[in-house]
Amino acid sequence: MKKAIQIGAWTGLITLFAMTAIPCPAADSAVLRNGFSIRHERRQVIGTVTRLYVGKDDSSFVDIPTAEIDHFEALADEPASHLRFQTASVQAASVQAASVQAASDSLNHQVDLNQVVETASGTYRLDPDLVNSVIHAESGFNVRAVSPKGAQGLMQLMPQTASELGVQNAFDPRANVEGGTRYLRELLERYDFDLIKALAAYNAGPERVEQYGGVPPYYETKAYVARIVREFNKKKLAAKAATAPAAQKSTAKKSTGTRTQTTKLQSSKAQLQAKTNPTQSSE
Repeated sequence: MKKAIQIGAWTGLITLFAMTAIPCPAADSAVLRNGFSIRHERRQVIGTVTRLYVGKDDSSFVDIPTAEIDHFEALADEPASHLRFQTASVQAASVQAASVQAASDSLNHQVDLNQVVETASGTYRLDPDLVNSVIHAESGFNVRAVSPKGAQGLMQLMPQTASELGVQNAFDPRANVEGGTRYLRELLERYDFDLIKALAAYNAGPERVEQYGGVPPYYETKAYVARIVREFNKKKLAAKAATAPAAQKSTAKKSTGTRTQTTKLQSSKAQLQAKTNPTQSSE
């Protein structure tokens, strides 16, 4: 997992600006969930983080988990002398974001995801390989994943869906997988266990599946369904191939045992005939 905070050589640059007291052009402020705000010239979403460029060049930036940003605000021009206070806010926000990521990493290490999937799959009678394939497609097994539309966690639950499923913290691996697996089971039952429709509904929503009578004509949804089905089938074929040698060995062993038993029976039959026909035997 990429580190949540990557700070370029911008601290000294901001300090230099603060000393010059030259007015700065208008910029934006990223307001974080913890109350801190970060003034920046421009921003770029990179995976699950948002890179805030706090200087004029690309070397002055700070990466913040997108999930930790509440909103953005446009700022008016202000004296660069204010930047000394902004620097402190950026540093404090960086420390806070690093703490959030560290806590997430710690949670990842503490939770046995395989066991979480096994438990949820058993509860809702689904194949663990299917649930794992959905998690892989949804978040790449990133507990802190957040989509541009706001879906959260391993199985990318939208806030409203998570609330309806009783998931209070979508970043809790157990709660997220339990809720996502339950939702997938509900969709399968809704579409008479048509996996293709259920997966399409998980991605695009049941309303779109019913609107189009099947997989919606969206490239993203079609690619999503195809990816999961392909990965799931691949796992099943691999499992079948792994059990084939053992099955062949067992069959060969049974065949050898049968031949041995047949030979013994033939030998016993010959001996019995020799005992019951002593004259024929002497001749």
